[in-house]
Amino acid sequence: MRIIKKGVIINILGFLLIIESVFMLFSAGISLFYGEGDTKGLLLATLVTSVVGVSLFFLSRNTDKNISKREAYIIVSLVWVIFSFFGSLPFIFTGSIHNYTDAFFETISGFTTTGSSILNDIESLPHGILFWRSITQWMGGMGIIVLSIAILPILGIGGMQLFIAEVPGPSPDKLHPRIRETAIRLWGIYIGFTLVEAILLWIGGMTLFDAVCHSFTTMATGGYSTKQASIAYWDSSFIQYVIILFMFLAGTNFTLSYFGLHLRFKKILEDEEFRWYLGFVVLFSVLIAISLIIFQGEALGISIREALFQVVSIITTTGFITADYLSWTPFLTIIIFILMFFGGSTGSTGGGMKIMRIVIVIKNGYYELRRLVHPNAVIPLKFKHHVVSPQILSNILAFFSIYVLIFGVSVIIMSTMEPSLDTAFSSVATTLGNIGPGLGAVGPMDNFYNLPVFGKWFLSSLMLIGRLELFTVLILFTPSFWKR
Repeated sequence: MRIIKKGVIINILGFLLIIESVFMLFSAGISLFYGEGDTKGLLLATLVTSVVGVSLFFLSRNTDKNISKREAYIIVSLVWVIFSFFGSLPFIFTGSIHNYTDAFFETISGFTTTGSSILNDIESLPHGILFWRSITQWMGGMGIIVLSIAILPILGIGGMQLFIAEVPGPSPDKLHPRIRETAIRLWGIYIGFTLVEAILLWIGGMTLFDAVCHSFTTMATGGYSTKQASIAYWDSSFIQYVIILFMFLAGTNFTLSYFGLHLRFKKILEDEEFRWYLGFVVLFSVLIAISLIIFQGEALGISIREALFQVVSIITTTGFITADYLSWTPFLTIIIFILMFFGGSTGSTGGGMKIMRIVIVIKNGYYELRRLVHPNAVIPLKFKHHVVSPQILSNILAFFSIYVLIFGVSVIIMSTMEPSLDTAFSSVATTLGNIGPGLGAVGPMDNFYNLPVFGKWFLSSLMLIGRLELFTVLILFTPSFWKR
């Protein structure tokens, strides 16, 4: 068996818990500002988290800081669980959620930017808790690990292994040859977009608090709202179009946002994945808008806005709601369900399968049909003007196969607890894809509160597996991972 460096794992987890406690302290500050009763609970949660984090960090500070890929995979998988464990404490200590299962579900749904909720009266929660709930998604959006690799080099800890583990599959684009500078640039764009959106939402009629919280959860493609009715609460076309824009940006590869900010628009238009992403959004939005006009009798302007909002919200895995799509014709409900399997672009904060994988699978199927007609022809599969190597194609097909297998097995498991088949199907699809609302009893007007305890823990595990794109978690359960 290979020796795992436990010291470096403990050291990094301790450091990240310190970061989490800082954000908890911000939430306590918000509570203090509004003079509400959750301040003591938030401060206690901050104290517990910081004491554990500082203890772990300093007890292991003299450990070897060199990280192998194995340690990186363990850290990346553990950090979401550890963060969710301690992140549940503010809900418990303030009495906002009364049992730990629901608190953990709400928290891991936040950190994985899933947005599935068990809360039935969100407006009754104090501001400090609402802020903490939103900030969990903002932290998870760009990735806790990307945050850490911008800082850990200061401590003498390299970050490339963590970056690879956080973004499995084809090598991610880098904005700078040094990974730390890449992370800093990504976070700069992320923070900048968050600030701009918050200002626009504030101008549009939200309170400053609501604007900030919604900008957090929009850029994270998380979908938590400060209102039970989500974005439908405001009934403002300006607010909806602002959120549509920033959901779309959040679902776009952040490297392209970097190019756009430097006015290199040609690079954006040349990007094949972006063109497919934009094409899918336009295609499904037009299809749904036309159907709303024909079958629902909606006005043209409302149909376009509702169709565009729901398509962008689902395809980017944000999960904000402006309409009860279960009240639409079954044809449109099926389209919404299909969109749950798409996901955003690679290098975005969106979840799901990702547009790149969807396109390559479609292309590969098409080329296989052509090869059957022309068996002697050499037809290479290209993406972004490059031939897709057999290794990458194998990786993507394996991902697709495992995703479908996990989905199928999970639906069977959920069907033993949930008699409604549409609820069983969609609860798995929406948690594995990190989307939020589903169909049936977990639809846009309902939530996950009434699911059994085991069902909530099971779906929580799907959120983690989906957020880390399957391989990062599943590799830990293979015997070969632990061998030399």
